[in-house]
Formats: sequence, C-alpha cells, structure tokens
Amino acid sequence: MQKAALNPTPDQTFEIVGEGPYDFVKVLSHSRKLERDGQVEAACDERYRAFRRLAELLPENEEINLEWNHCNSRAALEIIHASAVDHFLINDFEMSAALLELLLELDPEDHSEGSELLAFDYLALDEQELFDEVINDVSDRQASRSVMLLWSAYRRDGKLPEGELKRFKEHFAPYFKEFTAVEHPADDRYLHDIESERPTVEAQARELWLQTENLWELWPCFIEALRASANRS
Repeated sequence: MQKAALNPTPDQTFEIVGEGPYDFVKVLSHSRKLERDGQVEAACDERYRAFRRLAELLPENEEINLEWNHCNSRAALEIIHASAVDHFLINDFEMSAALLELLLELDPEDHSEGSELLAFDYLALDEQELFDEVINDVSDRQASRSVMLLWSAYRRDGKLPEGELKRFKEHFAPYFKEFTAVEHPADDRYLHDIESERPTVEAQARELWLQTENLWELWPCFIEALRASANRS
C-alpha cells in the first residue's frame, strides 16, 4: 500500500507526507551515510530509486510546487538534485538535465541552485539555445558562470572571447589559476580547508574544478586553450 500523499498548503504549494520509503529525510540521510562509508554506488542507487518513487507520486499534466520549508518535501527536492549530480558525474548528462528540469518545475525559486548544473549539462549536450535560456539564472558573481560562458563560446567558435577571458582572469583570479594548473590534488590540506566554516577562495576554486573535472577529461581542448592564454599573459 502506498504510504504517501501530496497535501496542499494555503500558499499554493504541496507537502509530501509519507513514511517508510517515502520518508525522504531518512532516505537522504541514509544515502549520505552510505557515501561516507565508501558505498558510493549504493548511495547513488538509493537516491535514484527514491526519485522514481517521488515521480510516481506526481500527477501528470498538473503544476506542482513543493514546499521548501517542509522538511520531507525539501529532502525530496534535495534527493532529485543529488541524483542529478550522480548522473552528471558518470557523464549521463541527458538524465542529469531531465532531473534538474523536473527539480525546477517543482521548485521554481531554485533553492538548490540547480540552474548552475543544468547549464553545464546543456553545454555538455551542445544544447546552446537551452544553455542561453538558463545561464541568466546563474549569478554573475559565480565563477562558474564565467567558466561556462568561455566554454560555450569555445564550443561555438573554437576560440575564447577576449572580454570574458579578461574578466575571468581579473575577477576570478584564483579560479583561473586553478583551471590552468597541471595538478588539482584533493589532499588533506584541501579537505580541511573546504570543510572549514570559511573555506578560502582557493579551496572553492579547486572544488569547482573537481566538481566538473569529468567535463575537462571529455573536452580537454578547452582547458588547453585556457592554459595557452595564461602563457600569453
């Protein structure tokens, strides 16, 4: 028997009320424990199965916004985002994008900042028109936006736009240094820094590299172009 329901709220949103496999708070917590214990594949499978259960709850052809301030509904949204990351990291950009598109339908305010990863997915899929639509939802204060604009232009034209390249070098210098470095160790020093209350911008730059490293293994020419521009500086 299904032990879950979508309960409407006065704010025109819905709360997922459920138990057992529909207690998404516990499911998310368990998946994170699996990951900490080194059972990464099991954690990914758990999140994807939870997403499938969630998808079955959603009515077809009806707009549903989940209530972010409700713990079980928020956990459900976080599971979708985490599963999108899982698929991104194994280069399943199409599934990752589909998950994020659903996430943004359920949470139009984008509390999880899924637009950023979705933009990377669209570029990886060479969906430039979709990328153009979503990139405006990524803050220009984010170094990732600059990286994506440079990569997008490089994929279209085979060269880096001078204006955006200059901005990347000047406004996001630690990121430019990281993205043109030869090595990016996830060593104890980095882990201590990134897990601290106030990680340095250098650690954040390495985190962005590590989060997107699979892209640069597939498209190394973009990184080579960045490195070549560093040599010209």
